[in-house]
Amino acid sequence: MSARYRYSVRAVILSEHDGILLCRFRFPHPVVPSEPAVVWAAPGGGVERGESLLQALRRELHEETGLVLDTDPPHVWHQVVATPGHADGHDGIVNDYFLVRTRHFEPRGALSGDAIAAEHISGMRWWRREEVAGYHGPDLFSPRDLATPLAPLLGGDVPDTPVLLGL
Repeated sequence: MSARYRYSVRAVILSEHDGILLCRFRFPHPVVPSEPAVVWAAPGGGVERGESLLQALRRELHEETGLVLDTDPPHVWHQVVATPGHADGHDGIVNDYFLVRTRHFEPRGALSGDAIAAEHISGMRWWRREEVAGYHGPDLFSPRDLATPLAPLLGGDVPDTPVLLGL
């Protein structure tokens, strides 16, 4: 029997001031539901049947942030998390990340507040790499060591092929 993965696209959105836009995902904790797990991750979401990765990216960014892409961004990272229970009904997730450079903006997606909440998004924030690297609070980042693969992108080093990320 083959593994069933949830396929997702994500945008590494970098502003002209080298800030990265991250969504605050709040998930019910499997053991202690009154203490949800909080994960800061790049905007994006699931690839629907019949969609290409770039079609899904355009749809997700419009829905969550209001950002409309005019060009095809480079595919910079690839992540496979083979952990049952990491995504409901799946044996793991596959995230493909694309680099989007844009001017700083206030995210206002096409989805209603209720629809955003149903996606487990409880906020969005621009972070500096140094803030991510020096963060010692209870929240997590995805990928966990986000600051490390982010550094080359901020320095203008866009890989020719996607870099494989860990958890």
